[in-house]
Amino acid sequence: MIALITGAGSGIGAAIAMRLAQDGHVVAVNDLTVEGAQTTVEQIKAAGGDARAYAADVSDADAVALMAANIAQELGMPDILVNNAGFGHQALFGDISLEMFDKIFAVHVRGNFLCTQAFLPAMLEKKHGHIINIASQLGQVGGVELTHYAGAKAAVIGMTKSLAREVSARGVRVNAVAPGPINTPLVEALSEDWKAAKQAELPLGRFGVPSEVGGVVSFLVSDDAALFVGQTLGPNSGDVML
Repeated sequence: MIALITGAGSGIGAAIAMRLAQDGHVVAVNDLTVEGAQTTVEQIKAAGGDARAYAADVSDADAVALMAANIAQELGMPDILVNNAGFGHQALFGDISLEMFDKIFAVHVRGNFLCTQAFLPAMLEKKHGHIINIASQLGQVGGVELTHYAGAKAAVIGMTKSLAREVSARGVRVNAVAPGPINTPLVEALSEDWKAAKQAELPLGRFGVPSEVGGVVSFLVSDDAALFVGQTLGPNSGDVML
């Protein structure tokens, strides 16, 4: 199958792309720049996989449409869409600018919407496909200084459930993954005191690594997950139990 992973130049997105390539899928790697996406493509090819790089800002409707046309021409329309593109930002509620609020929702929510609208019709026509939305445990429980980010991720979870109800009977399974603390550059840049305190809170006693999120996505697009519809799986070391 053909898989598109947005925001896959590094971190969790890159790990998902690597895992799906290892599973035998042809991978379209998206990032803001071709150079960013190409880094992951080269890693996939070095491991024996097949991948191509595609640049697009997922919040830009014209850019998404162009990316979809290029992927369709070069690879064929994806059977798997992983809406992973996003970024983090932390601020007290009163200090969140309208510009930052809109940017968070543009990338996480509008980007999810635009990419899904671009690639869902082909899946429905084939009566087969998978859409995996990368949310966050913060979208389930919230977080201090993260009202905008948590709100956007909560919207992603709501969209996942609603779309799953709409299209599952037509052959397209829609699910979400809500990671907890994962050792990405964003987390690694936090203070050692914060990381030590957070790890002490976790029932598992450690943060996850990006490849473990890739494993969850791999499961959700496999036949073993045939009964998973509109679900939000939480690889979070036990930080959130629902």
